[in-house]
Amino acid sequence: MHLKISSVVKIDDLKINFDESGLWVLNSAISIIMFGVALGITINDFKRLFKNPKIVFVGVLSQFLVLPIATFLLVILLKPHPSLALGMILIAACPGGNVSNFFSKMAGGNAALSVSLTAFATLICIVMTPFNLQFWGSLYEPTNEIIKTVSLNSYDLFKLVTLILGIPLVLGMGIKHYYSTIAKKIEKTLKPLSMLVFIALILIAFSQNLTVFKNYIHHVAILVIAHNIIAFILGFYTAKNFRLNKKDTKTIAIETGIQNGGLGLLLIFGFFDGLGGMALLAAFWGIWDVFSGMILATYWGRKKKTY
Repeated sequence: MHLKISSVVKIDDLKINFDESGLWVLNSAISIIMFGVALGITINDFKRLFKNPKIVFVGVLSQFLVLPIATFLLVILLKPHPSLALGMILIAACPGGNVSNFFSKMAGGNAALSVSLTAFATLICIVMTPFNLQFWGSLYEPTNEIIKTVSLNSYDLFKLVTLILGIPLVLGMGIKHYYSTIAKKIEKTLKPLSMLVFIALILIAFSQNLTVFKNYIHHVAILVIAHNIIAFILGFYTAKNFRLNKKDTKTIAIETGIQNGGLGLLLIFGFFDGLGGMALLAAFWGIWDVFSGMILATYWGRKKKTY
């Protein structure tokens, strides 16, 4: 019992070493990734999306309501260390990851829908991410205690998400609209390059905290893998229960399962002072969901009948 209590204290008090220059690069990488995605988005994508409001409803429902509720119930059931629990809630509060567009296309899903949902989720996450983090985090006493100890200002959170995701989205769409030829050329290079930079950044952060990673990754790995699988299943069956077609169902599943771990990391370093359990979970999620998304997209892409 003594060892268990000691472990709880240690993992919840861990701080990940990540200097200001590293944080600046992380900010830039996430903004560039969003800008790269936005270069492929047009106003017509939104128009097409709202011609079928049912898909918009299902996509928003799955990402911003079903997943946070399921995550909260999972936290209550598993009772992980408080910092890990708050990390899970934060990941569930984030919008879909930008790489979901690539995986949707690879899986034989609706790539246009994926791009449109990513753009729409990015817009509403400016409000929904701070709300879900504050609401669900406050409902669970152990995570509420952490939230009370940090300066979690909703306006500052809103401002940061707007700067990192909202502005690059609008800027990228503007260039796409007025300079479409240039946008296509930039997009081809920028999207894969920015994703490599982001993954490299996480790996560098891990290498600078290798001892912490070795000692505590076993606490994080099972939680992340289970949480990620549940997210894919929730997205799939939410879409299926609303009788969406196969392509759209795959897309909703991927949009729900691929969460923006990079944004999660940014919020952790910006508002939670690099709290170890949260940072480890978000960083591992950022790497793992690329791996799991690749597996699922490859499987669906090769399978003629998905269900």
